[in-house]
Order: sequence, then C-alpha cells, then structure tokens
Amino acid sequence: MKKITATDTLTLSIPERIQLVEDIWDTIAAEGQSIELTEDEKRIIDERLEAYHRNPDLGSPWEDVYKRIVSRQ
Repeated sequence: MKKITATDTLTLSIPERIQLVEDIWDTIAAEGQSIELTEDEKRIIDERLEAYHRNPDLGSPWEDVYKRIVSRQ
C-alpha cells in the first residue's frame, strides 16, 4: 500500500478531503479507549474535580461559557 502524504490530499476535492478526515476520525474514535492519559493530565483533572467539589458554584454553566465565546467573534 502506498503511503499518502498531507500534500497528496491537496489534489482531492474539498468534499473528498472532508470525507477523508471523517474516515480518519472514525478510526481514531473506534480505538479511543486505548488512549492513556499522562500522569500530569490525571493530576490536573483530579485537581479541577477537587476544586469543583470544594465550590461547585464558582464555575459557569456550559451555555454561559458558549455565549461568551460566541459573542467575542
């Protein structure tokens, strides 16, 4: 099987490239359980979860965060 480079994909039409990305993502998602978090990532998650449990009212609901992000654009 011939290896395809990123440059090779530029010859594809945009719909073909979108399909290629979707196909690649599907293969990653199917194996997603095999991706391990690093110890640093686990520590950060634990710290943030602990901070949330200490003060659950400190954060913002996703809807509010999303509105702030969209309003900046």
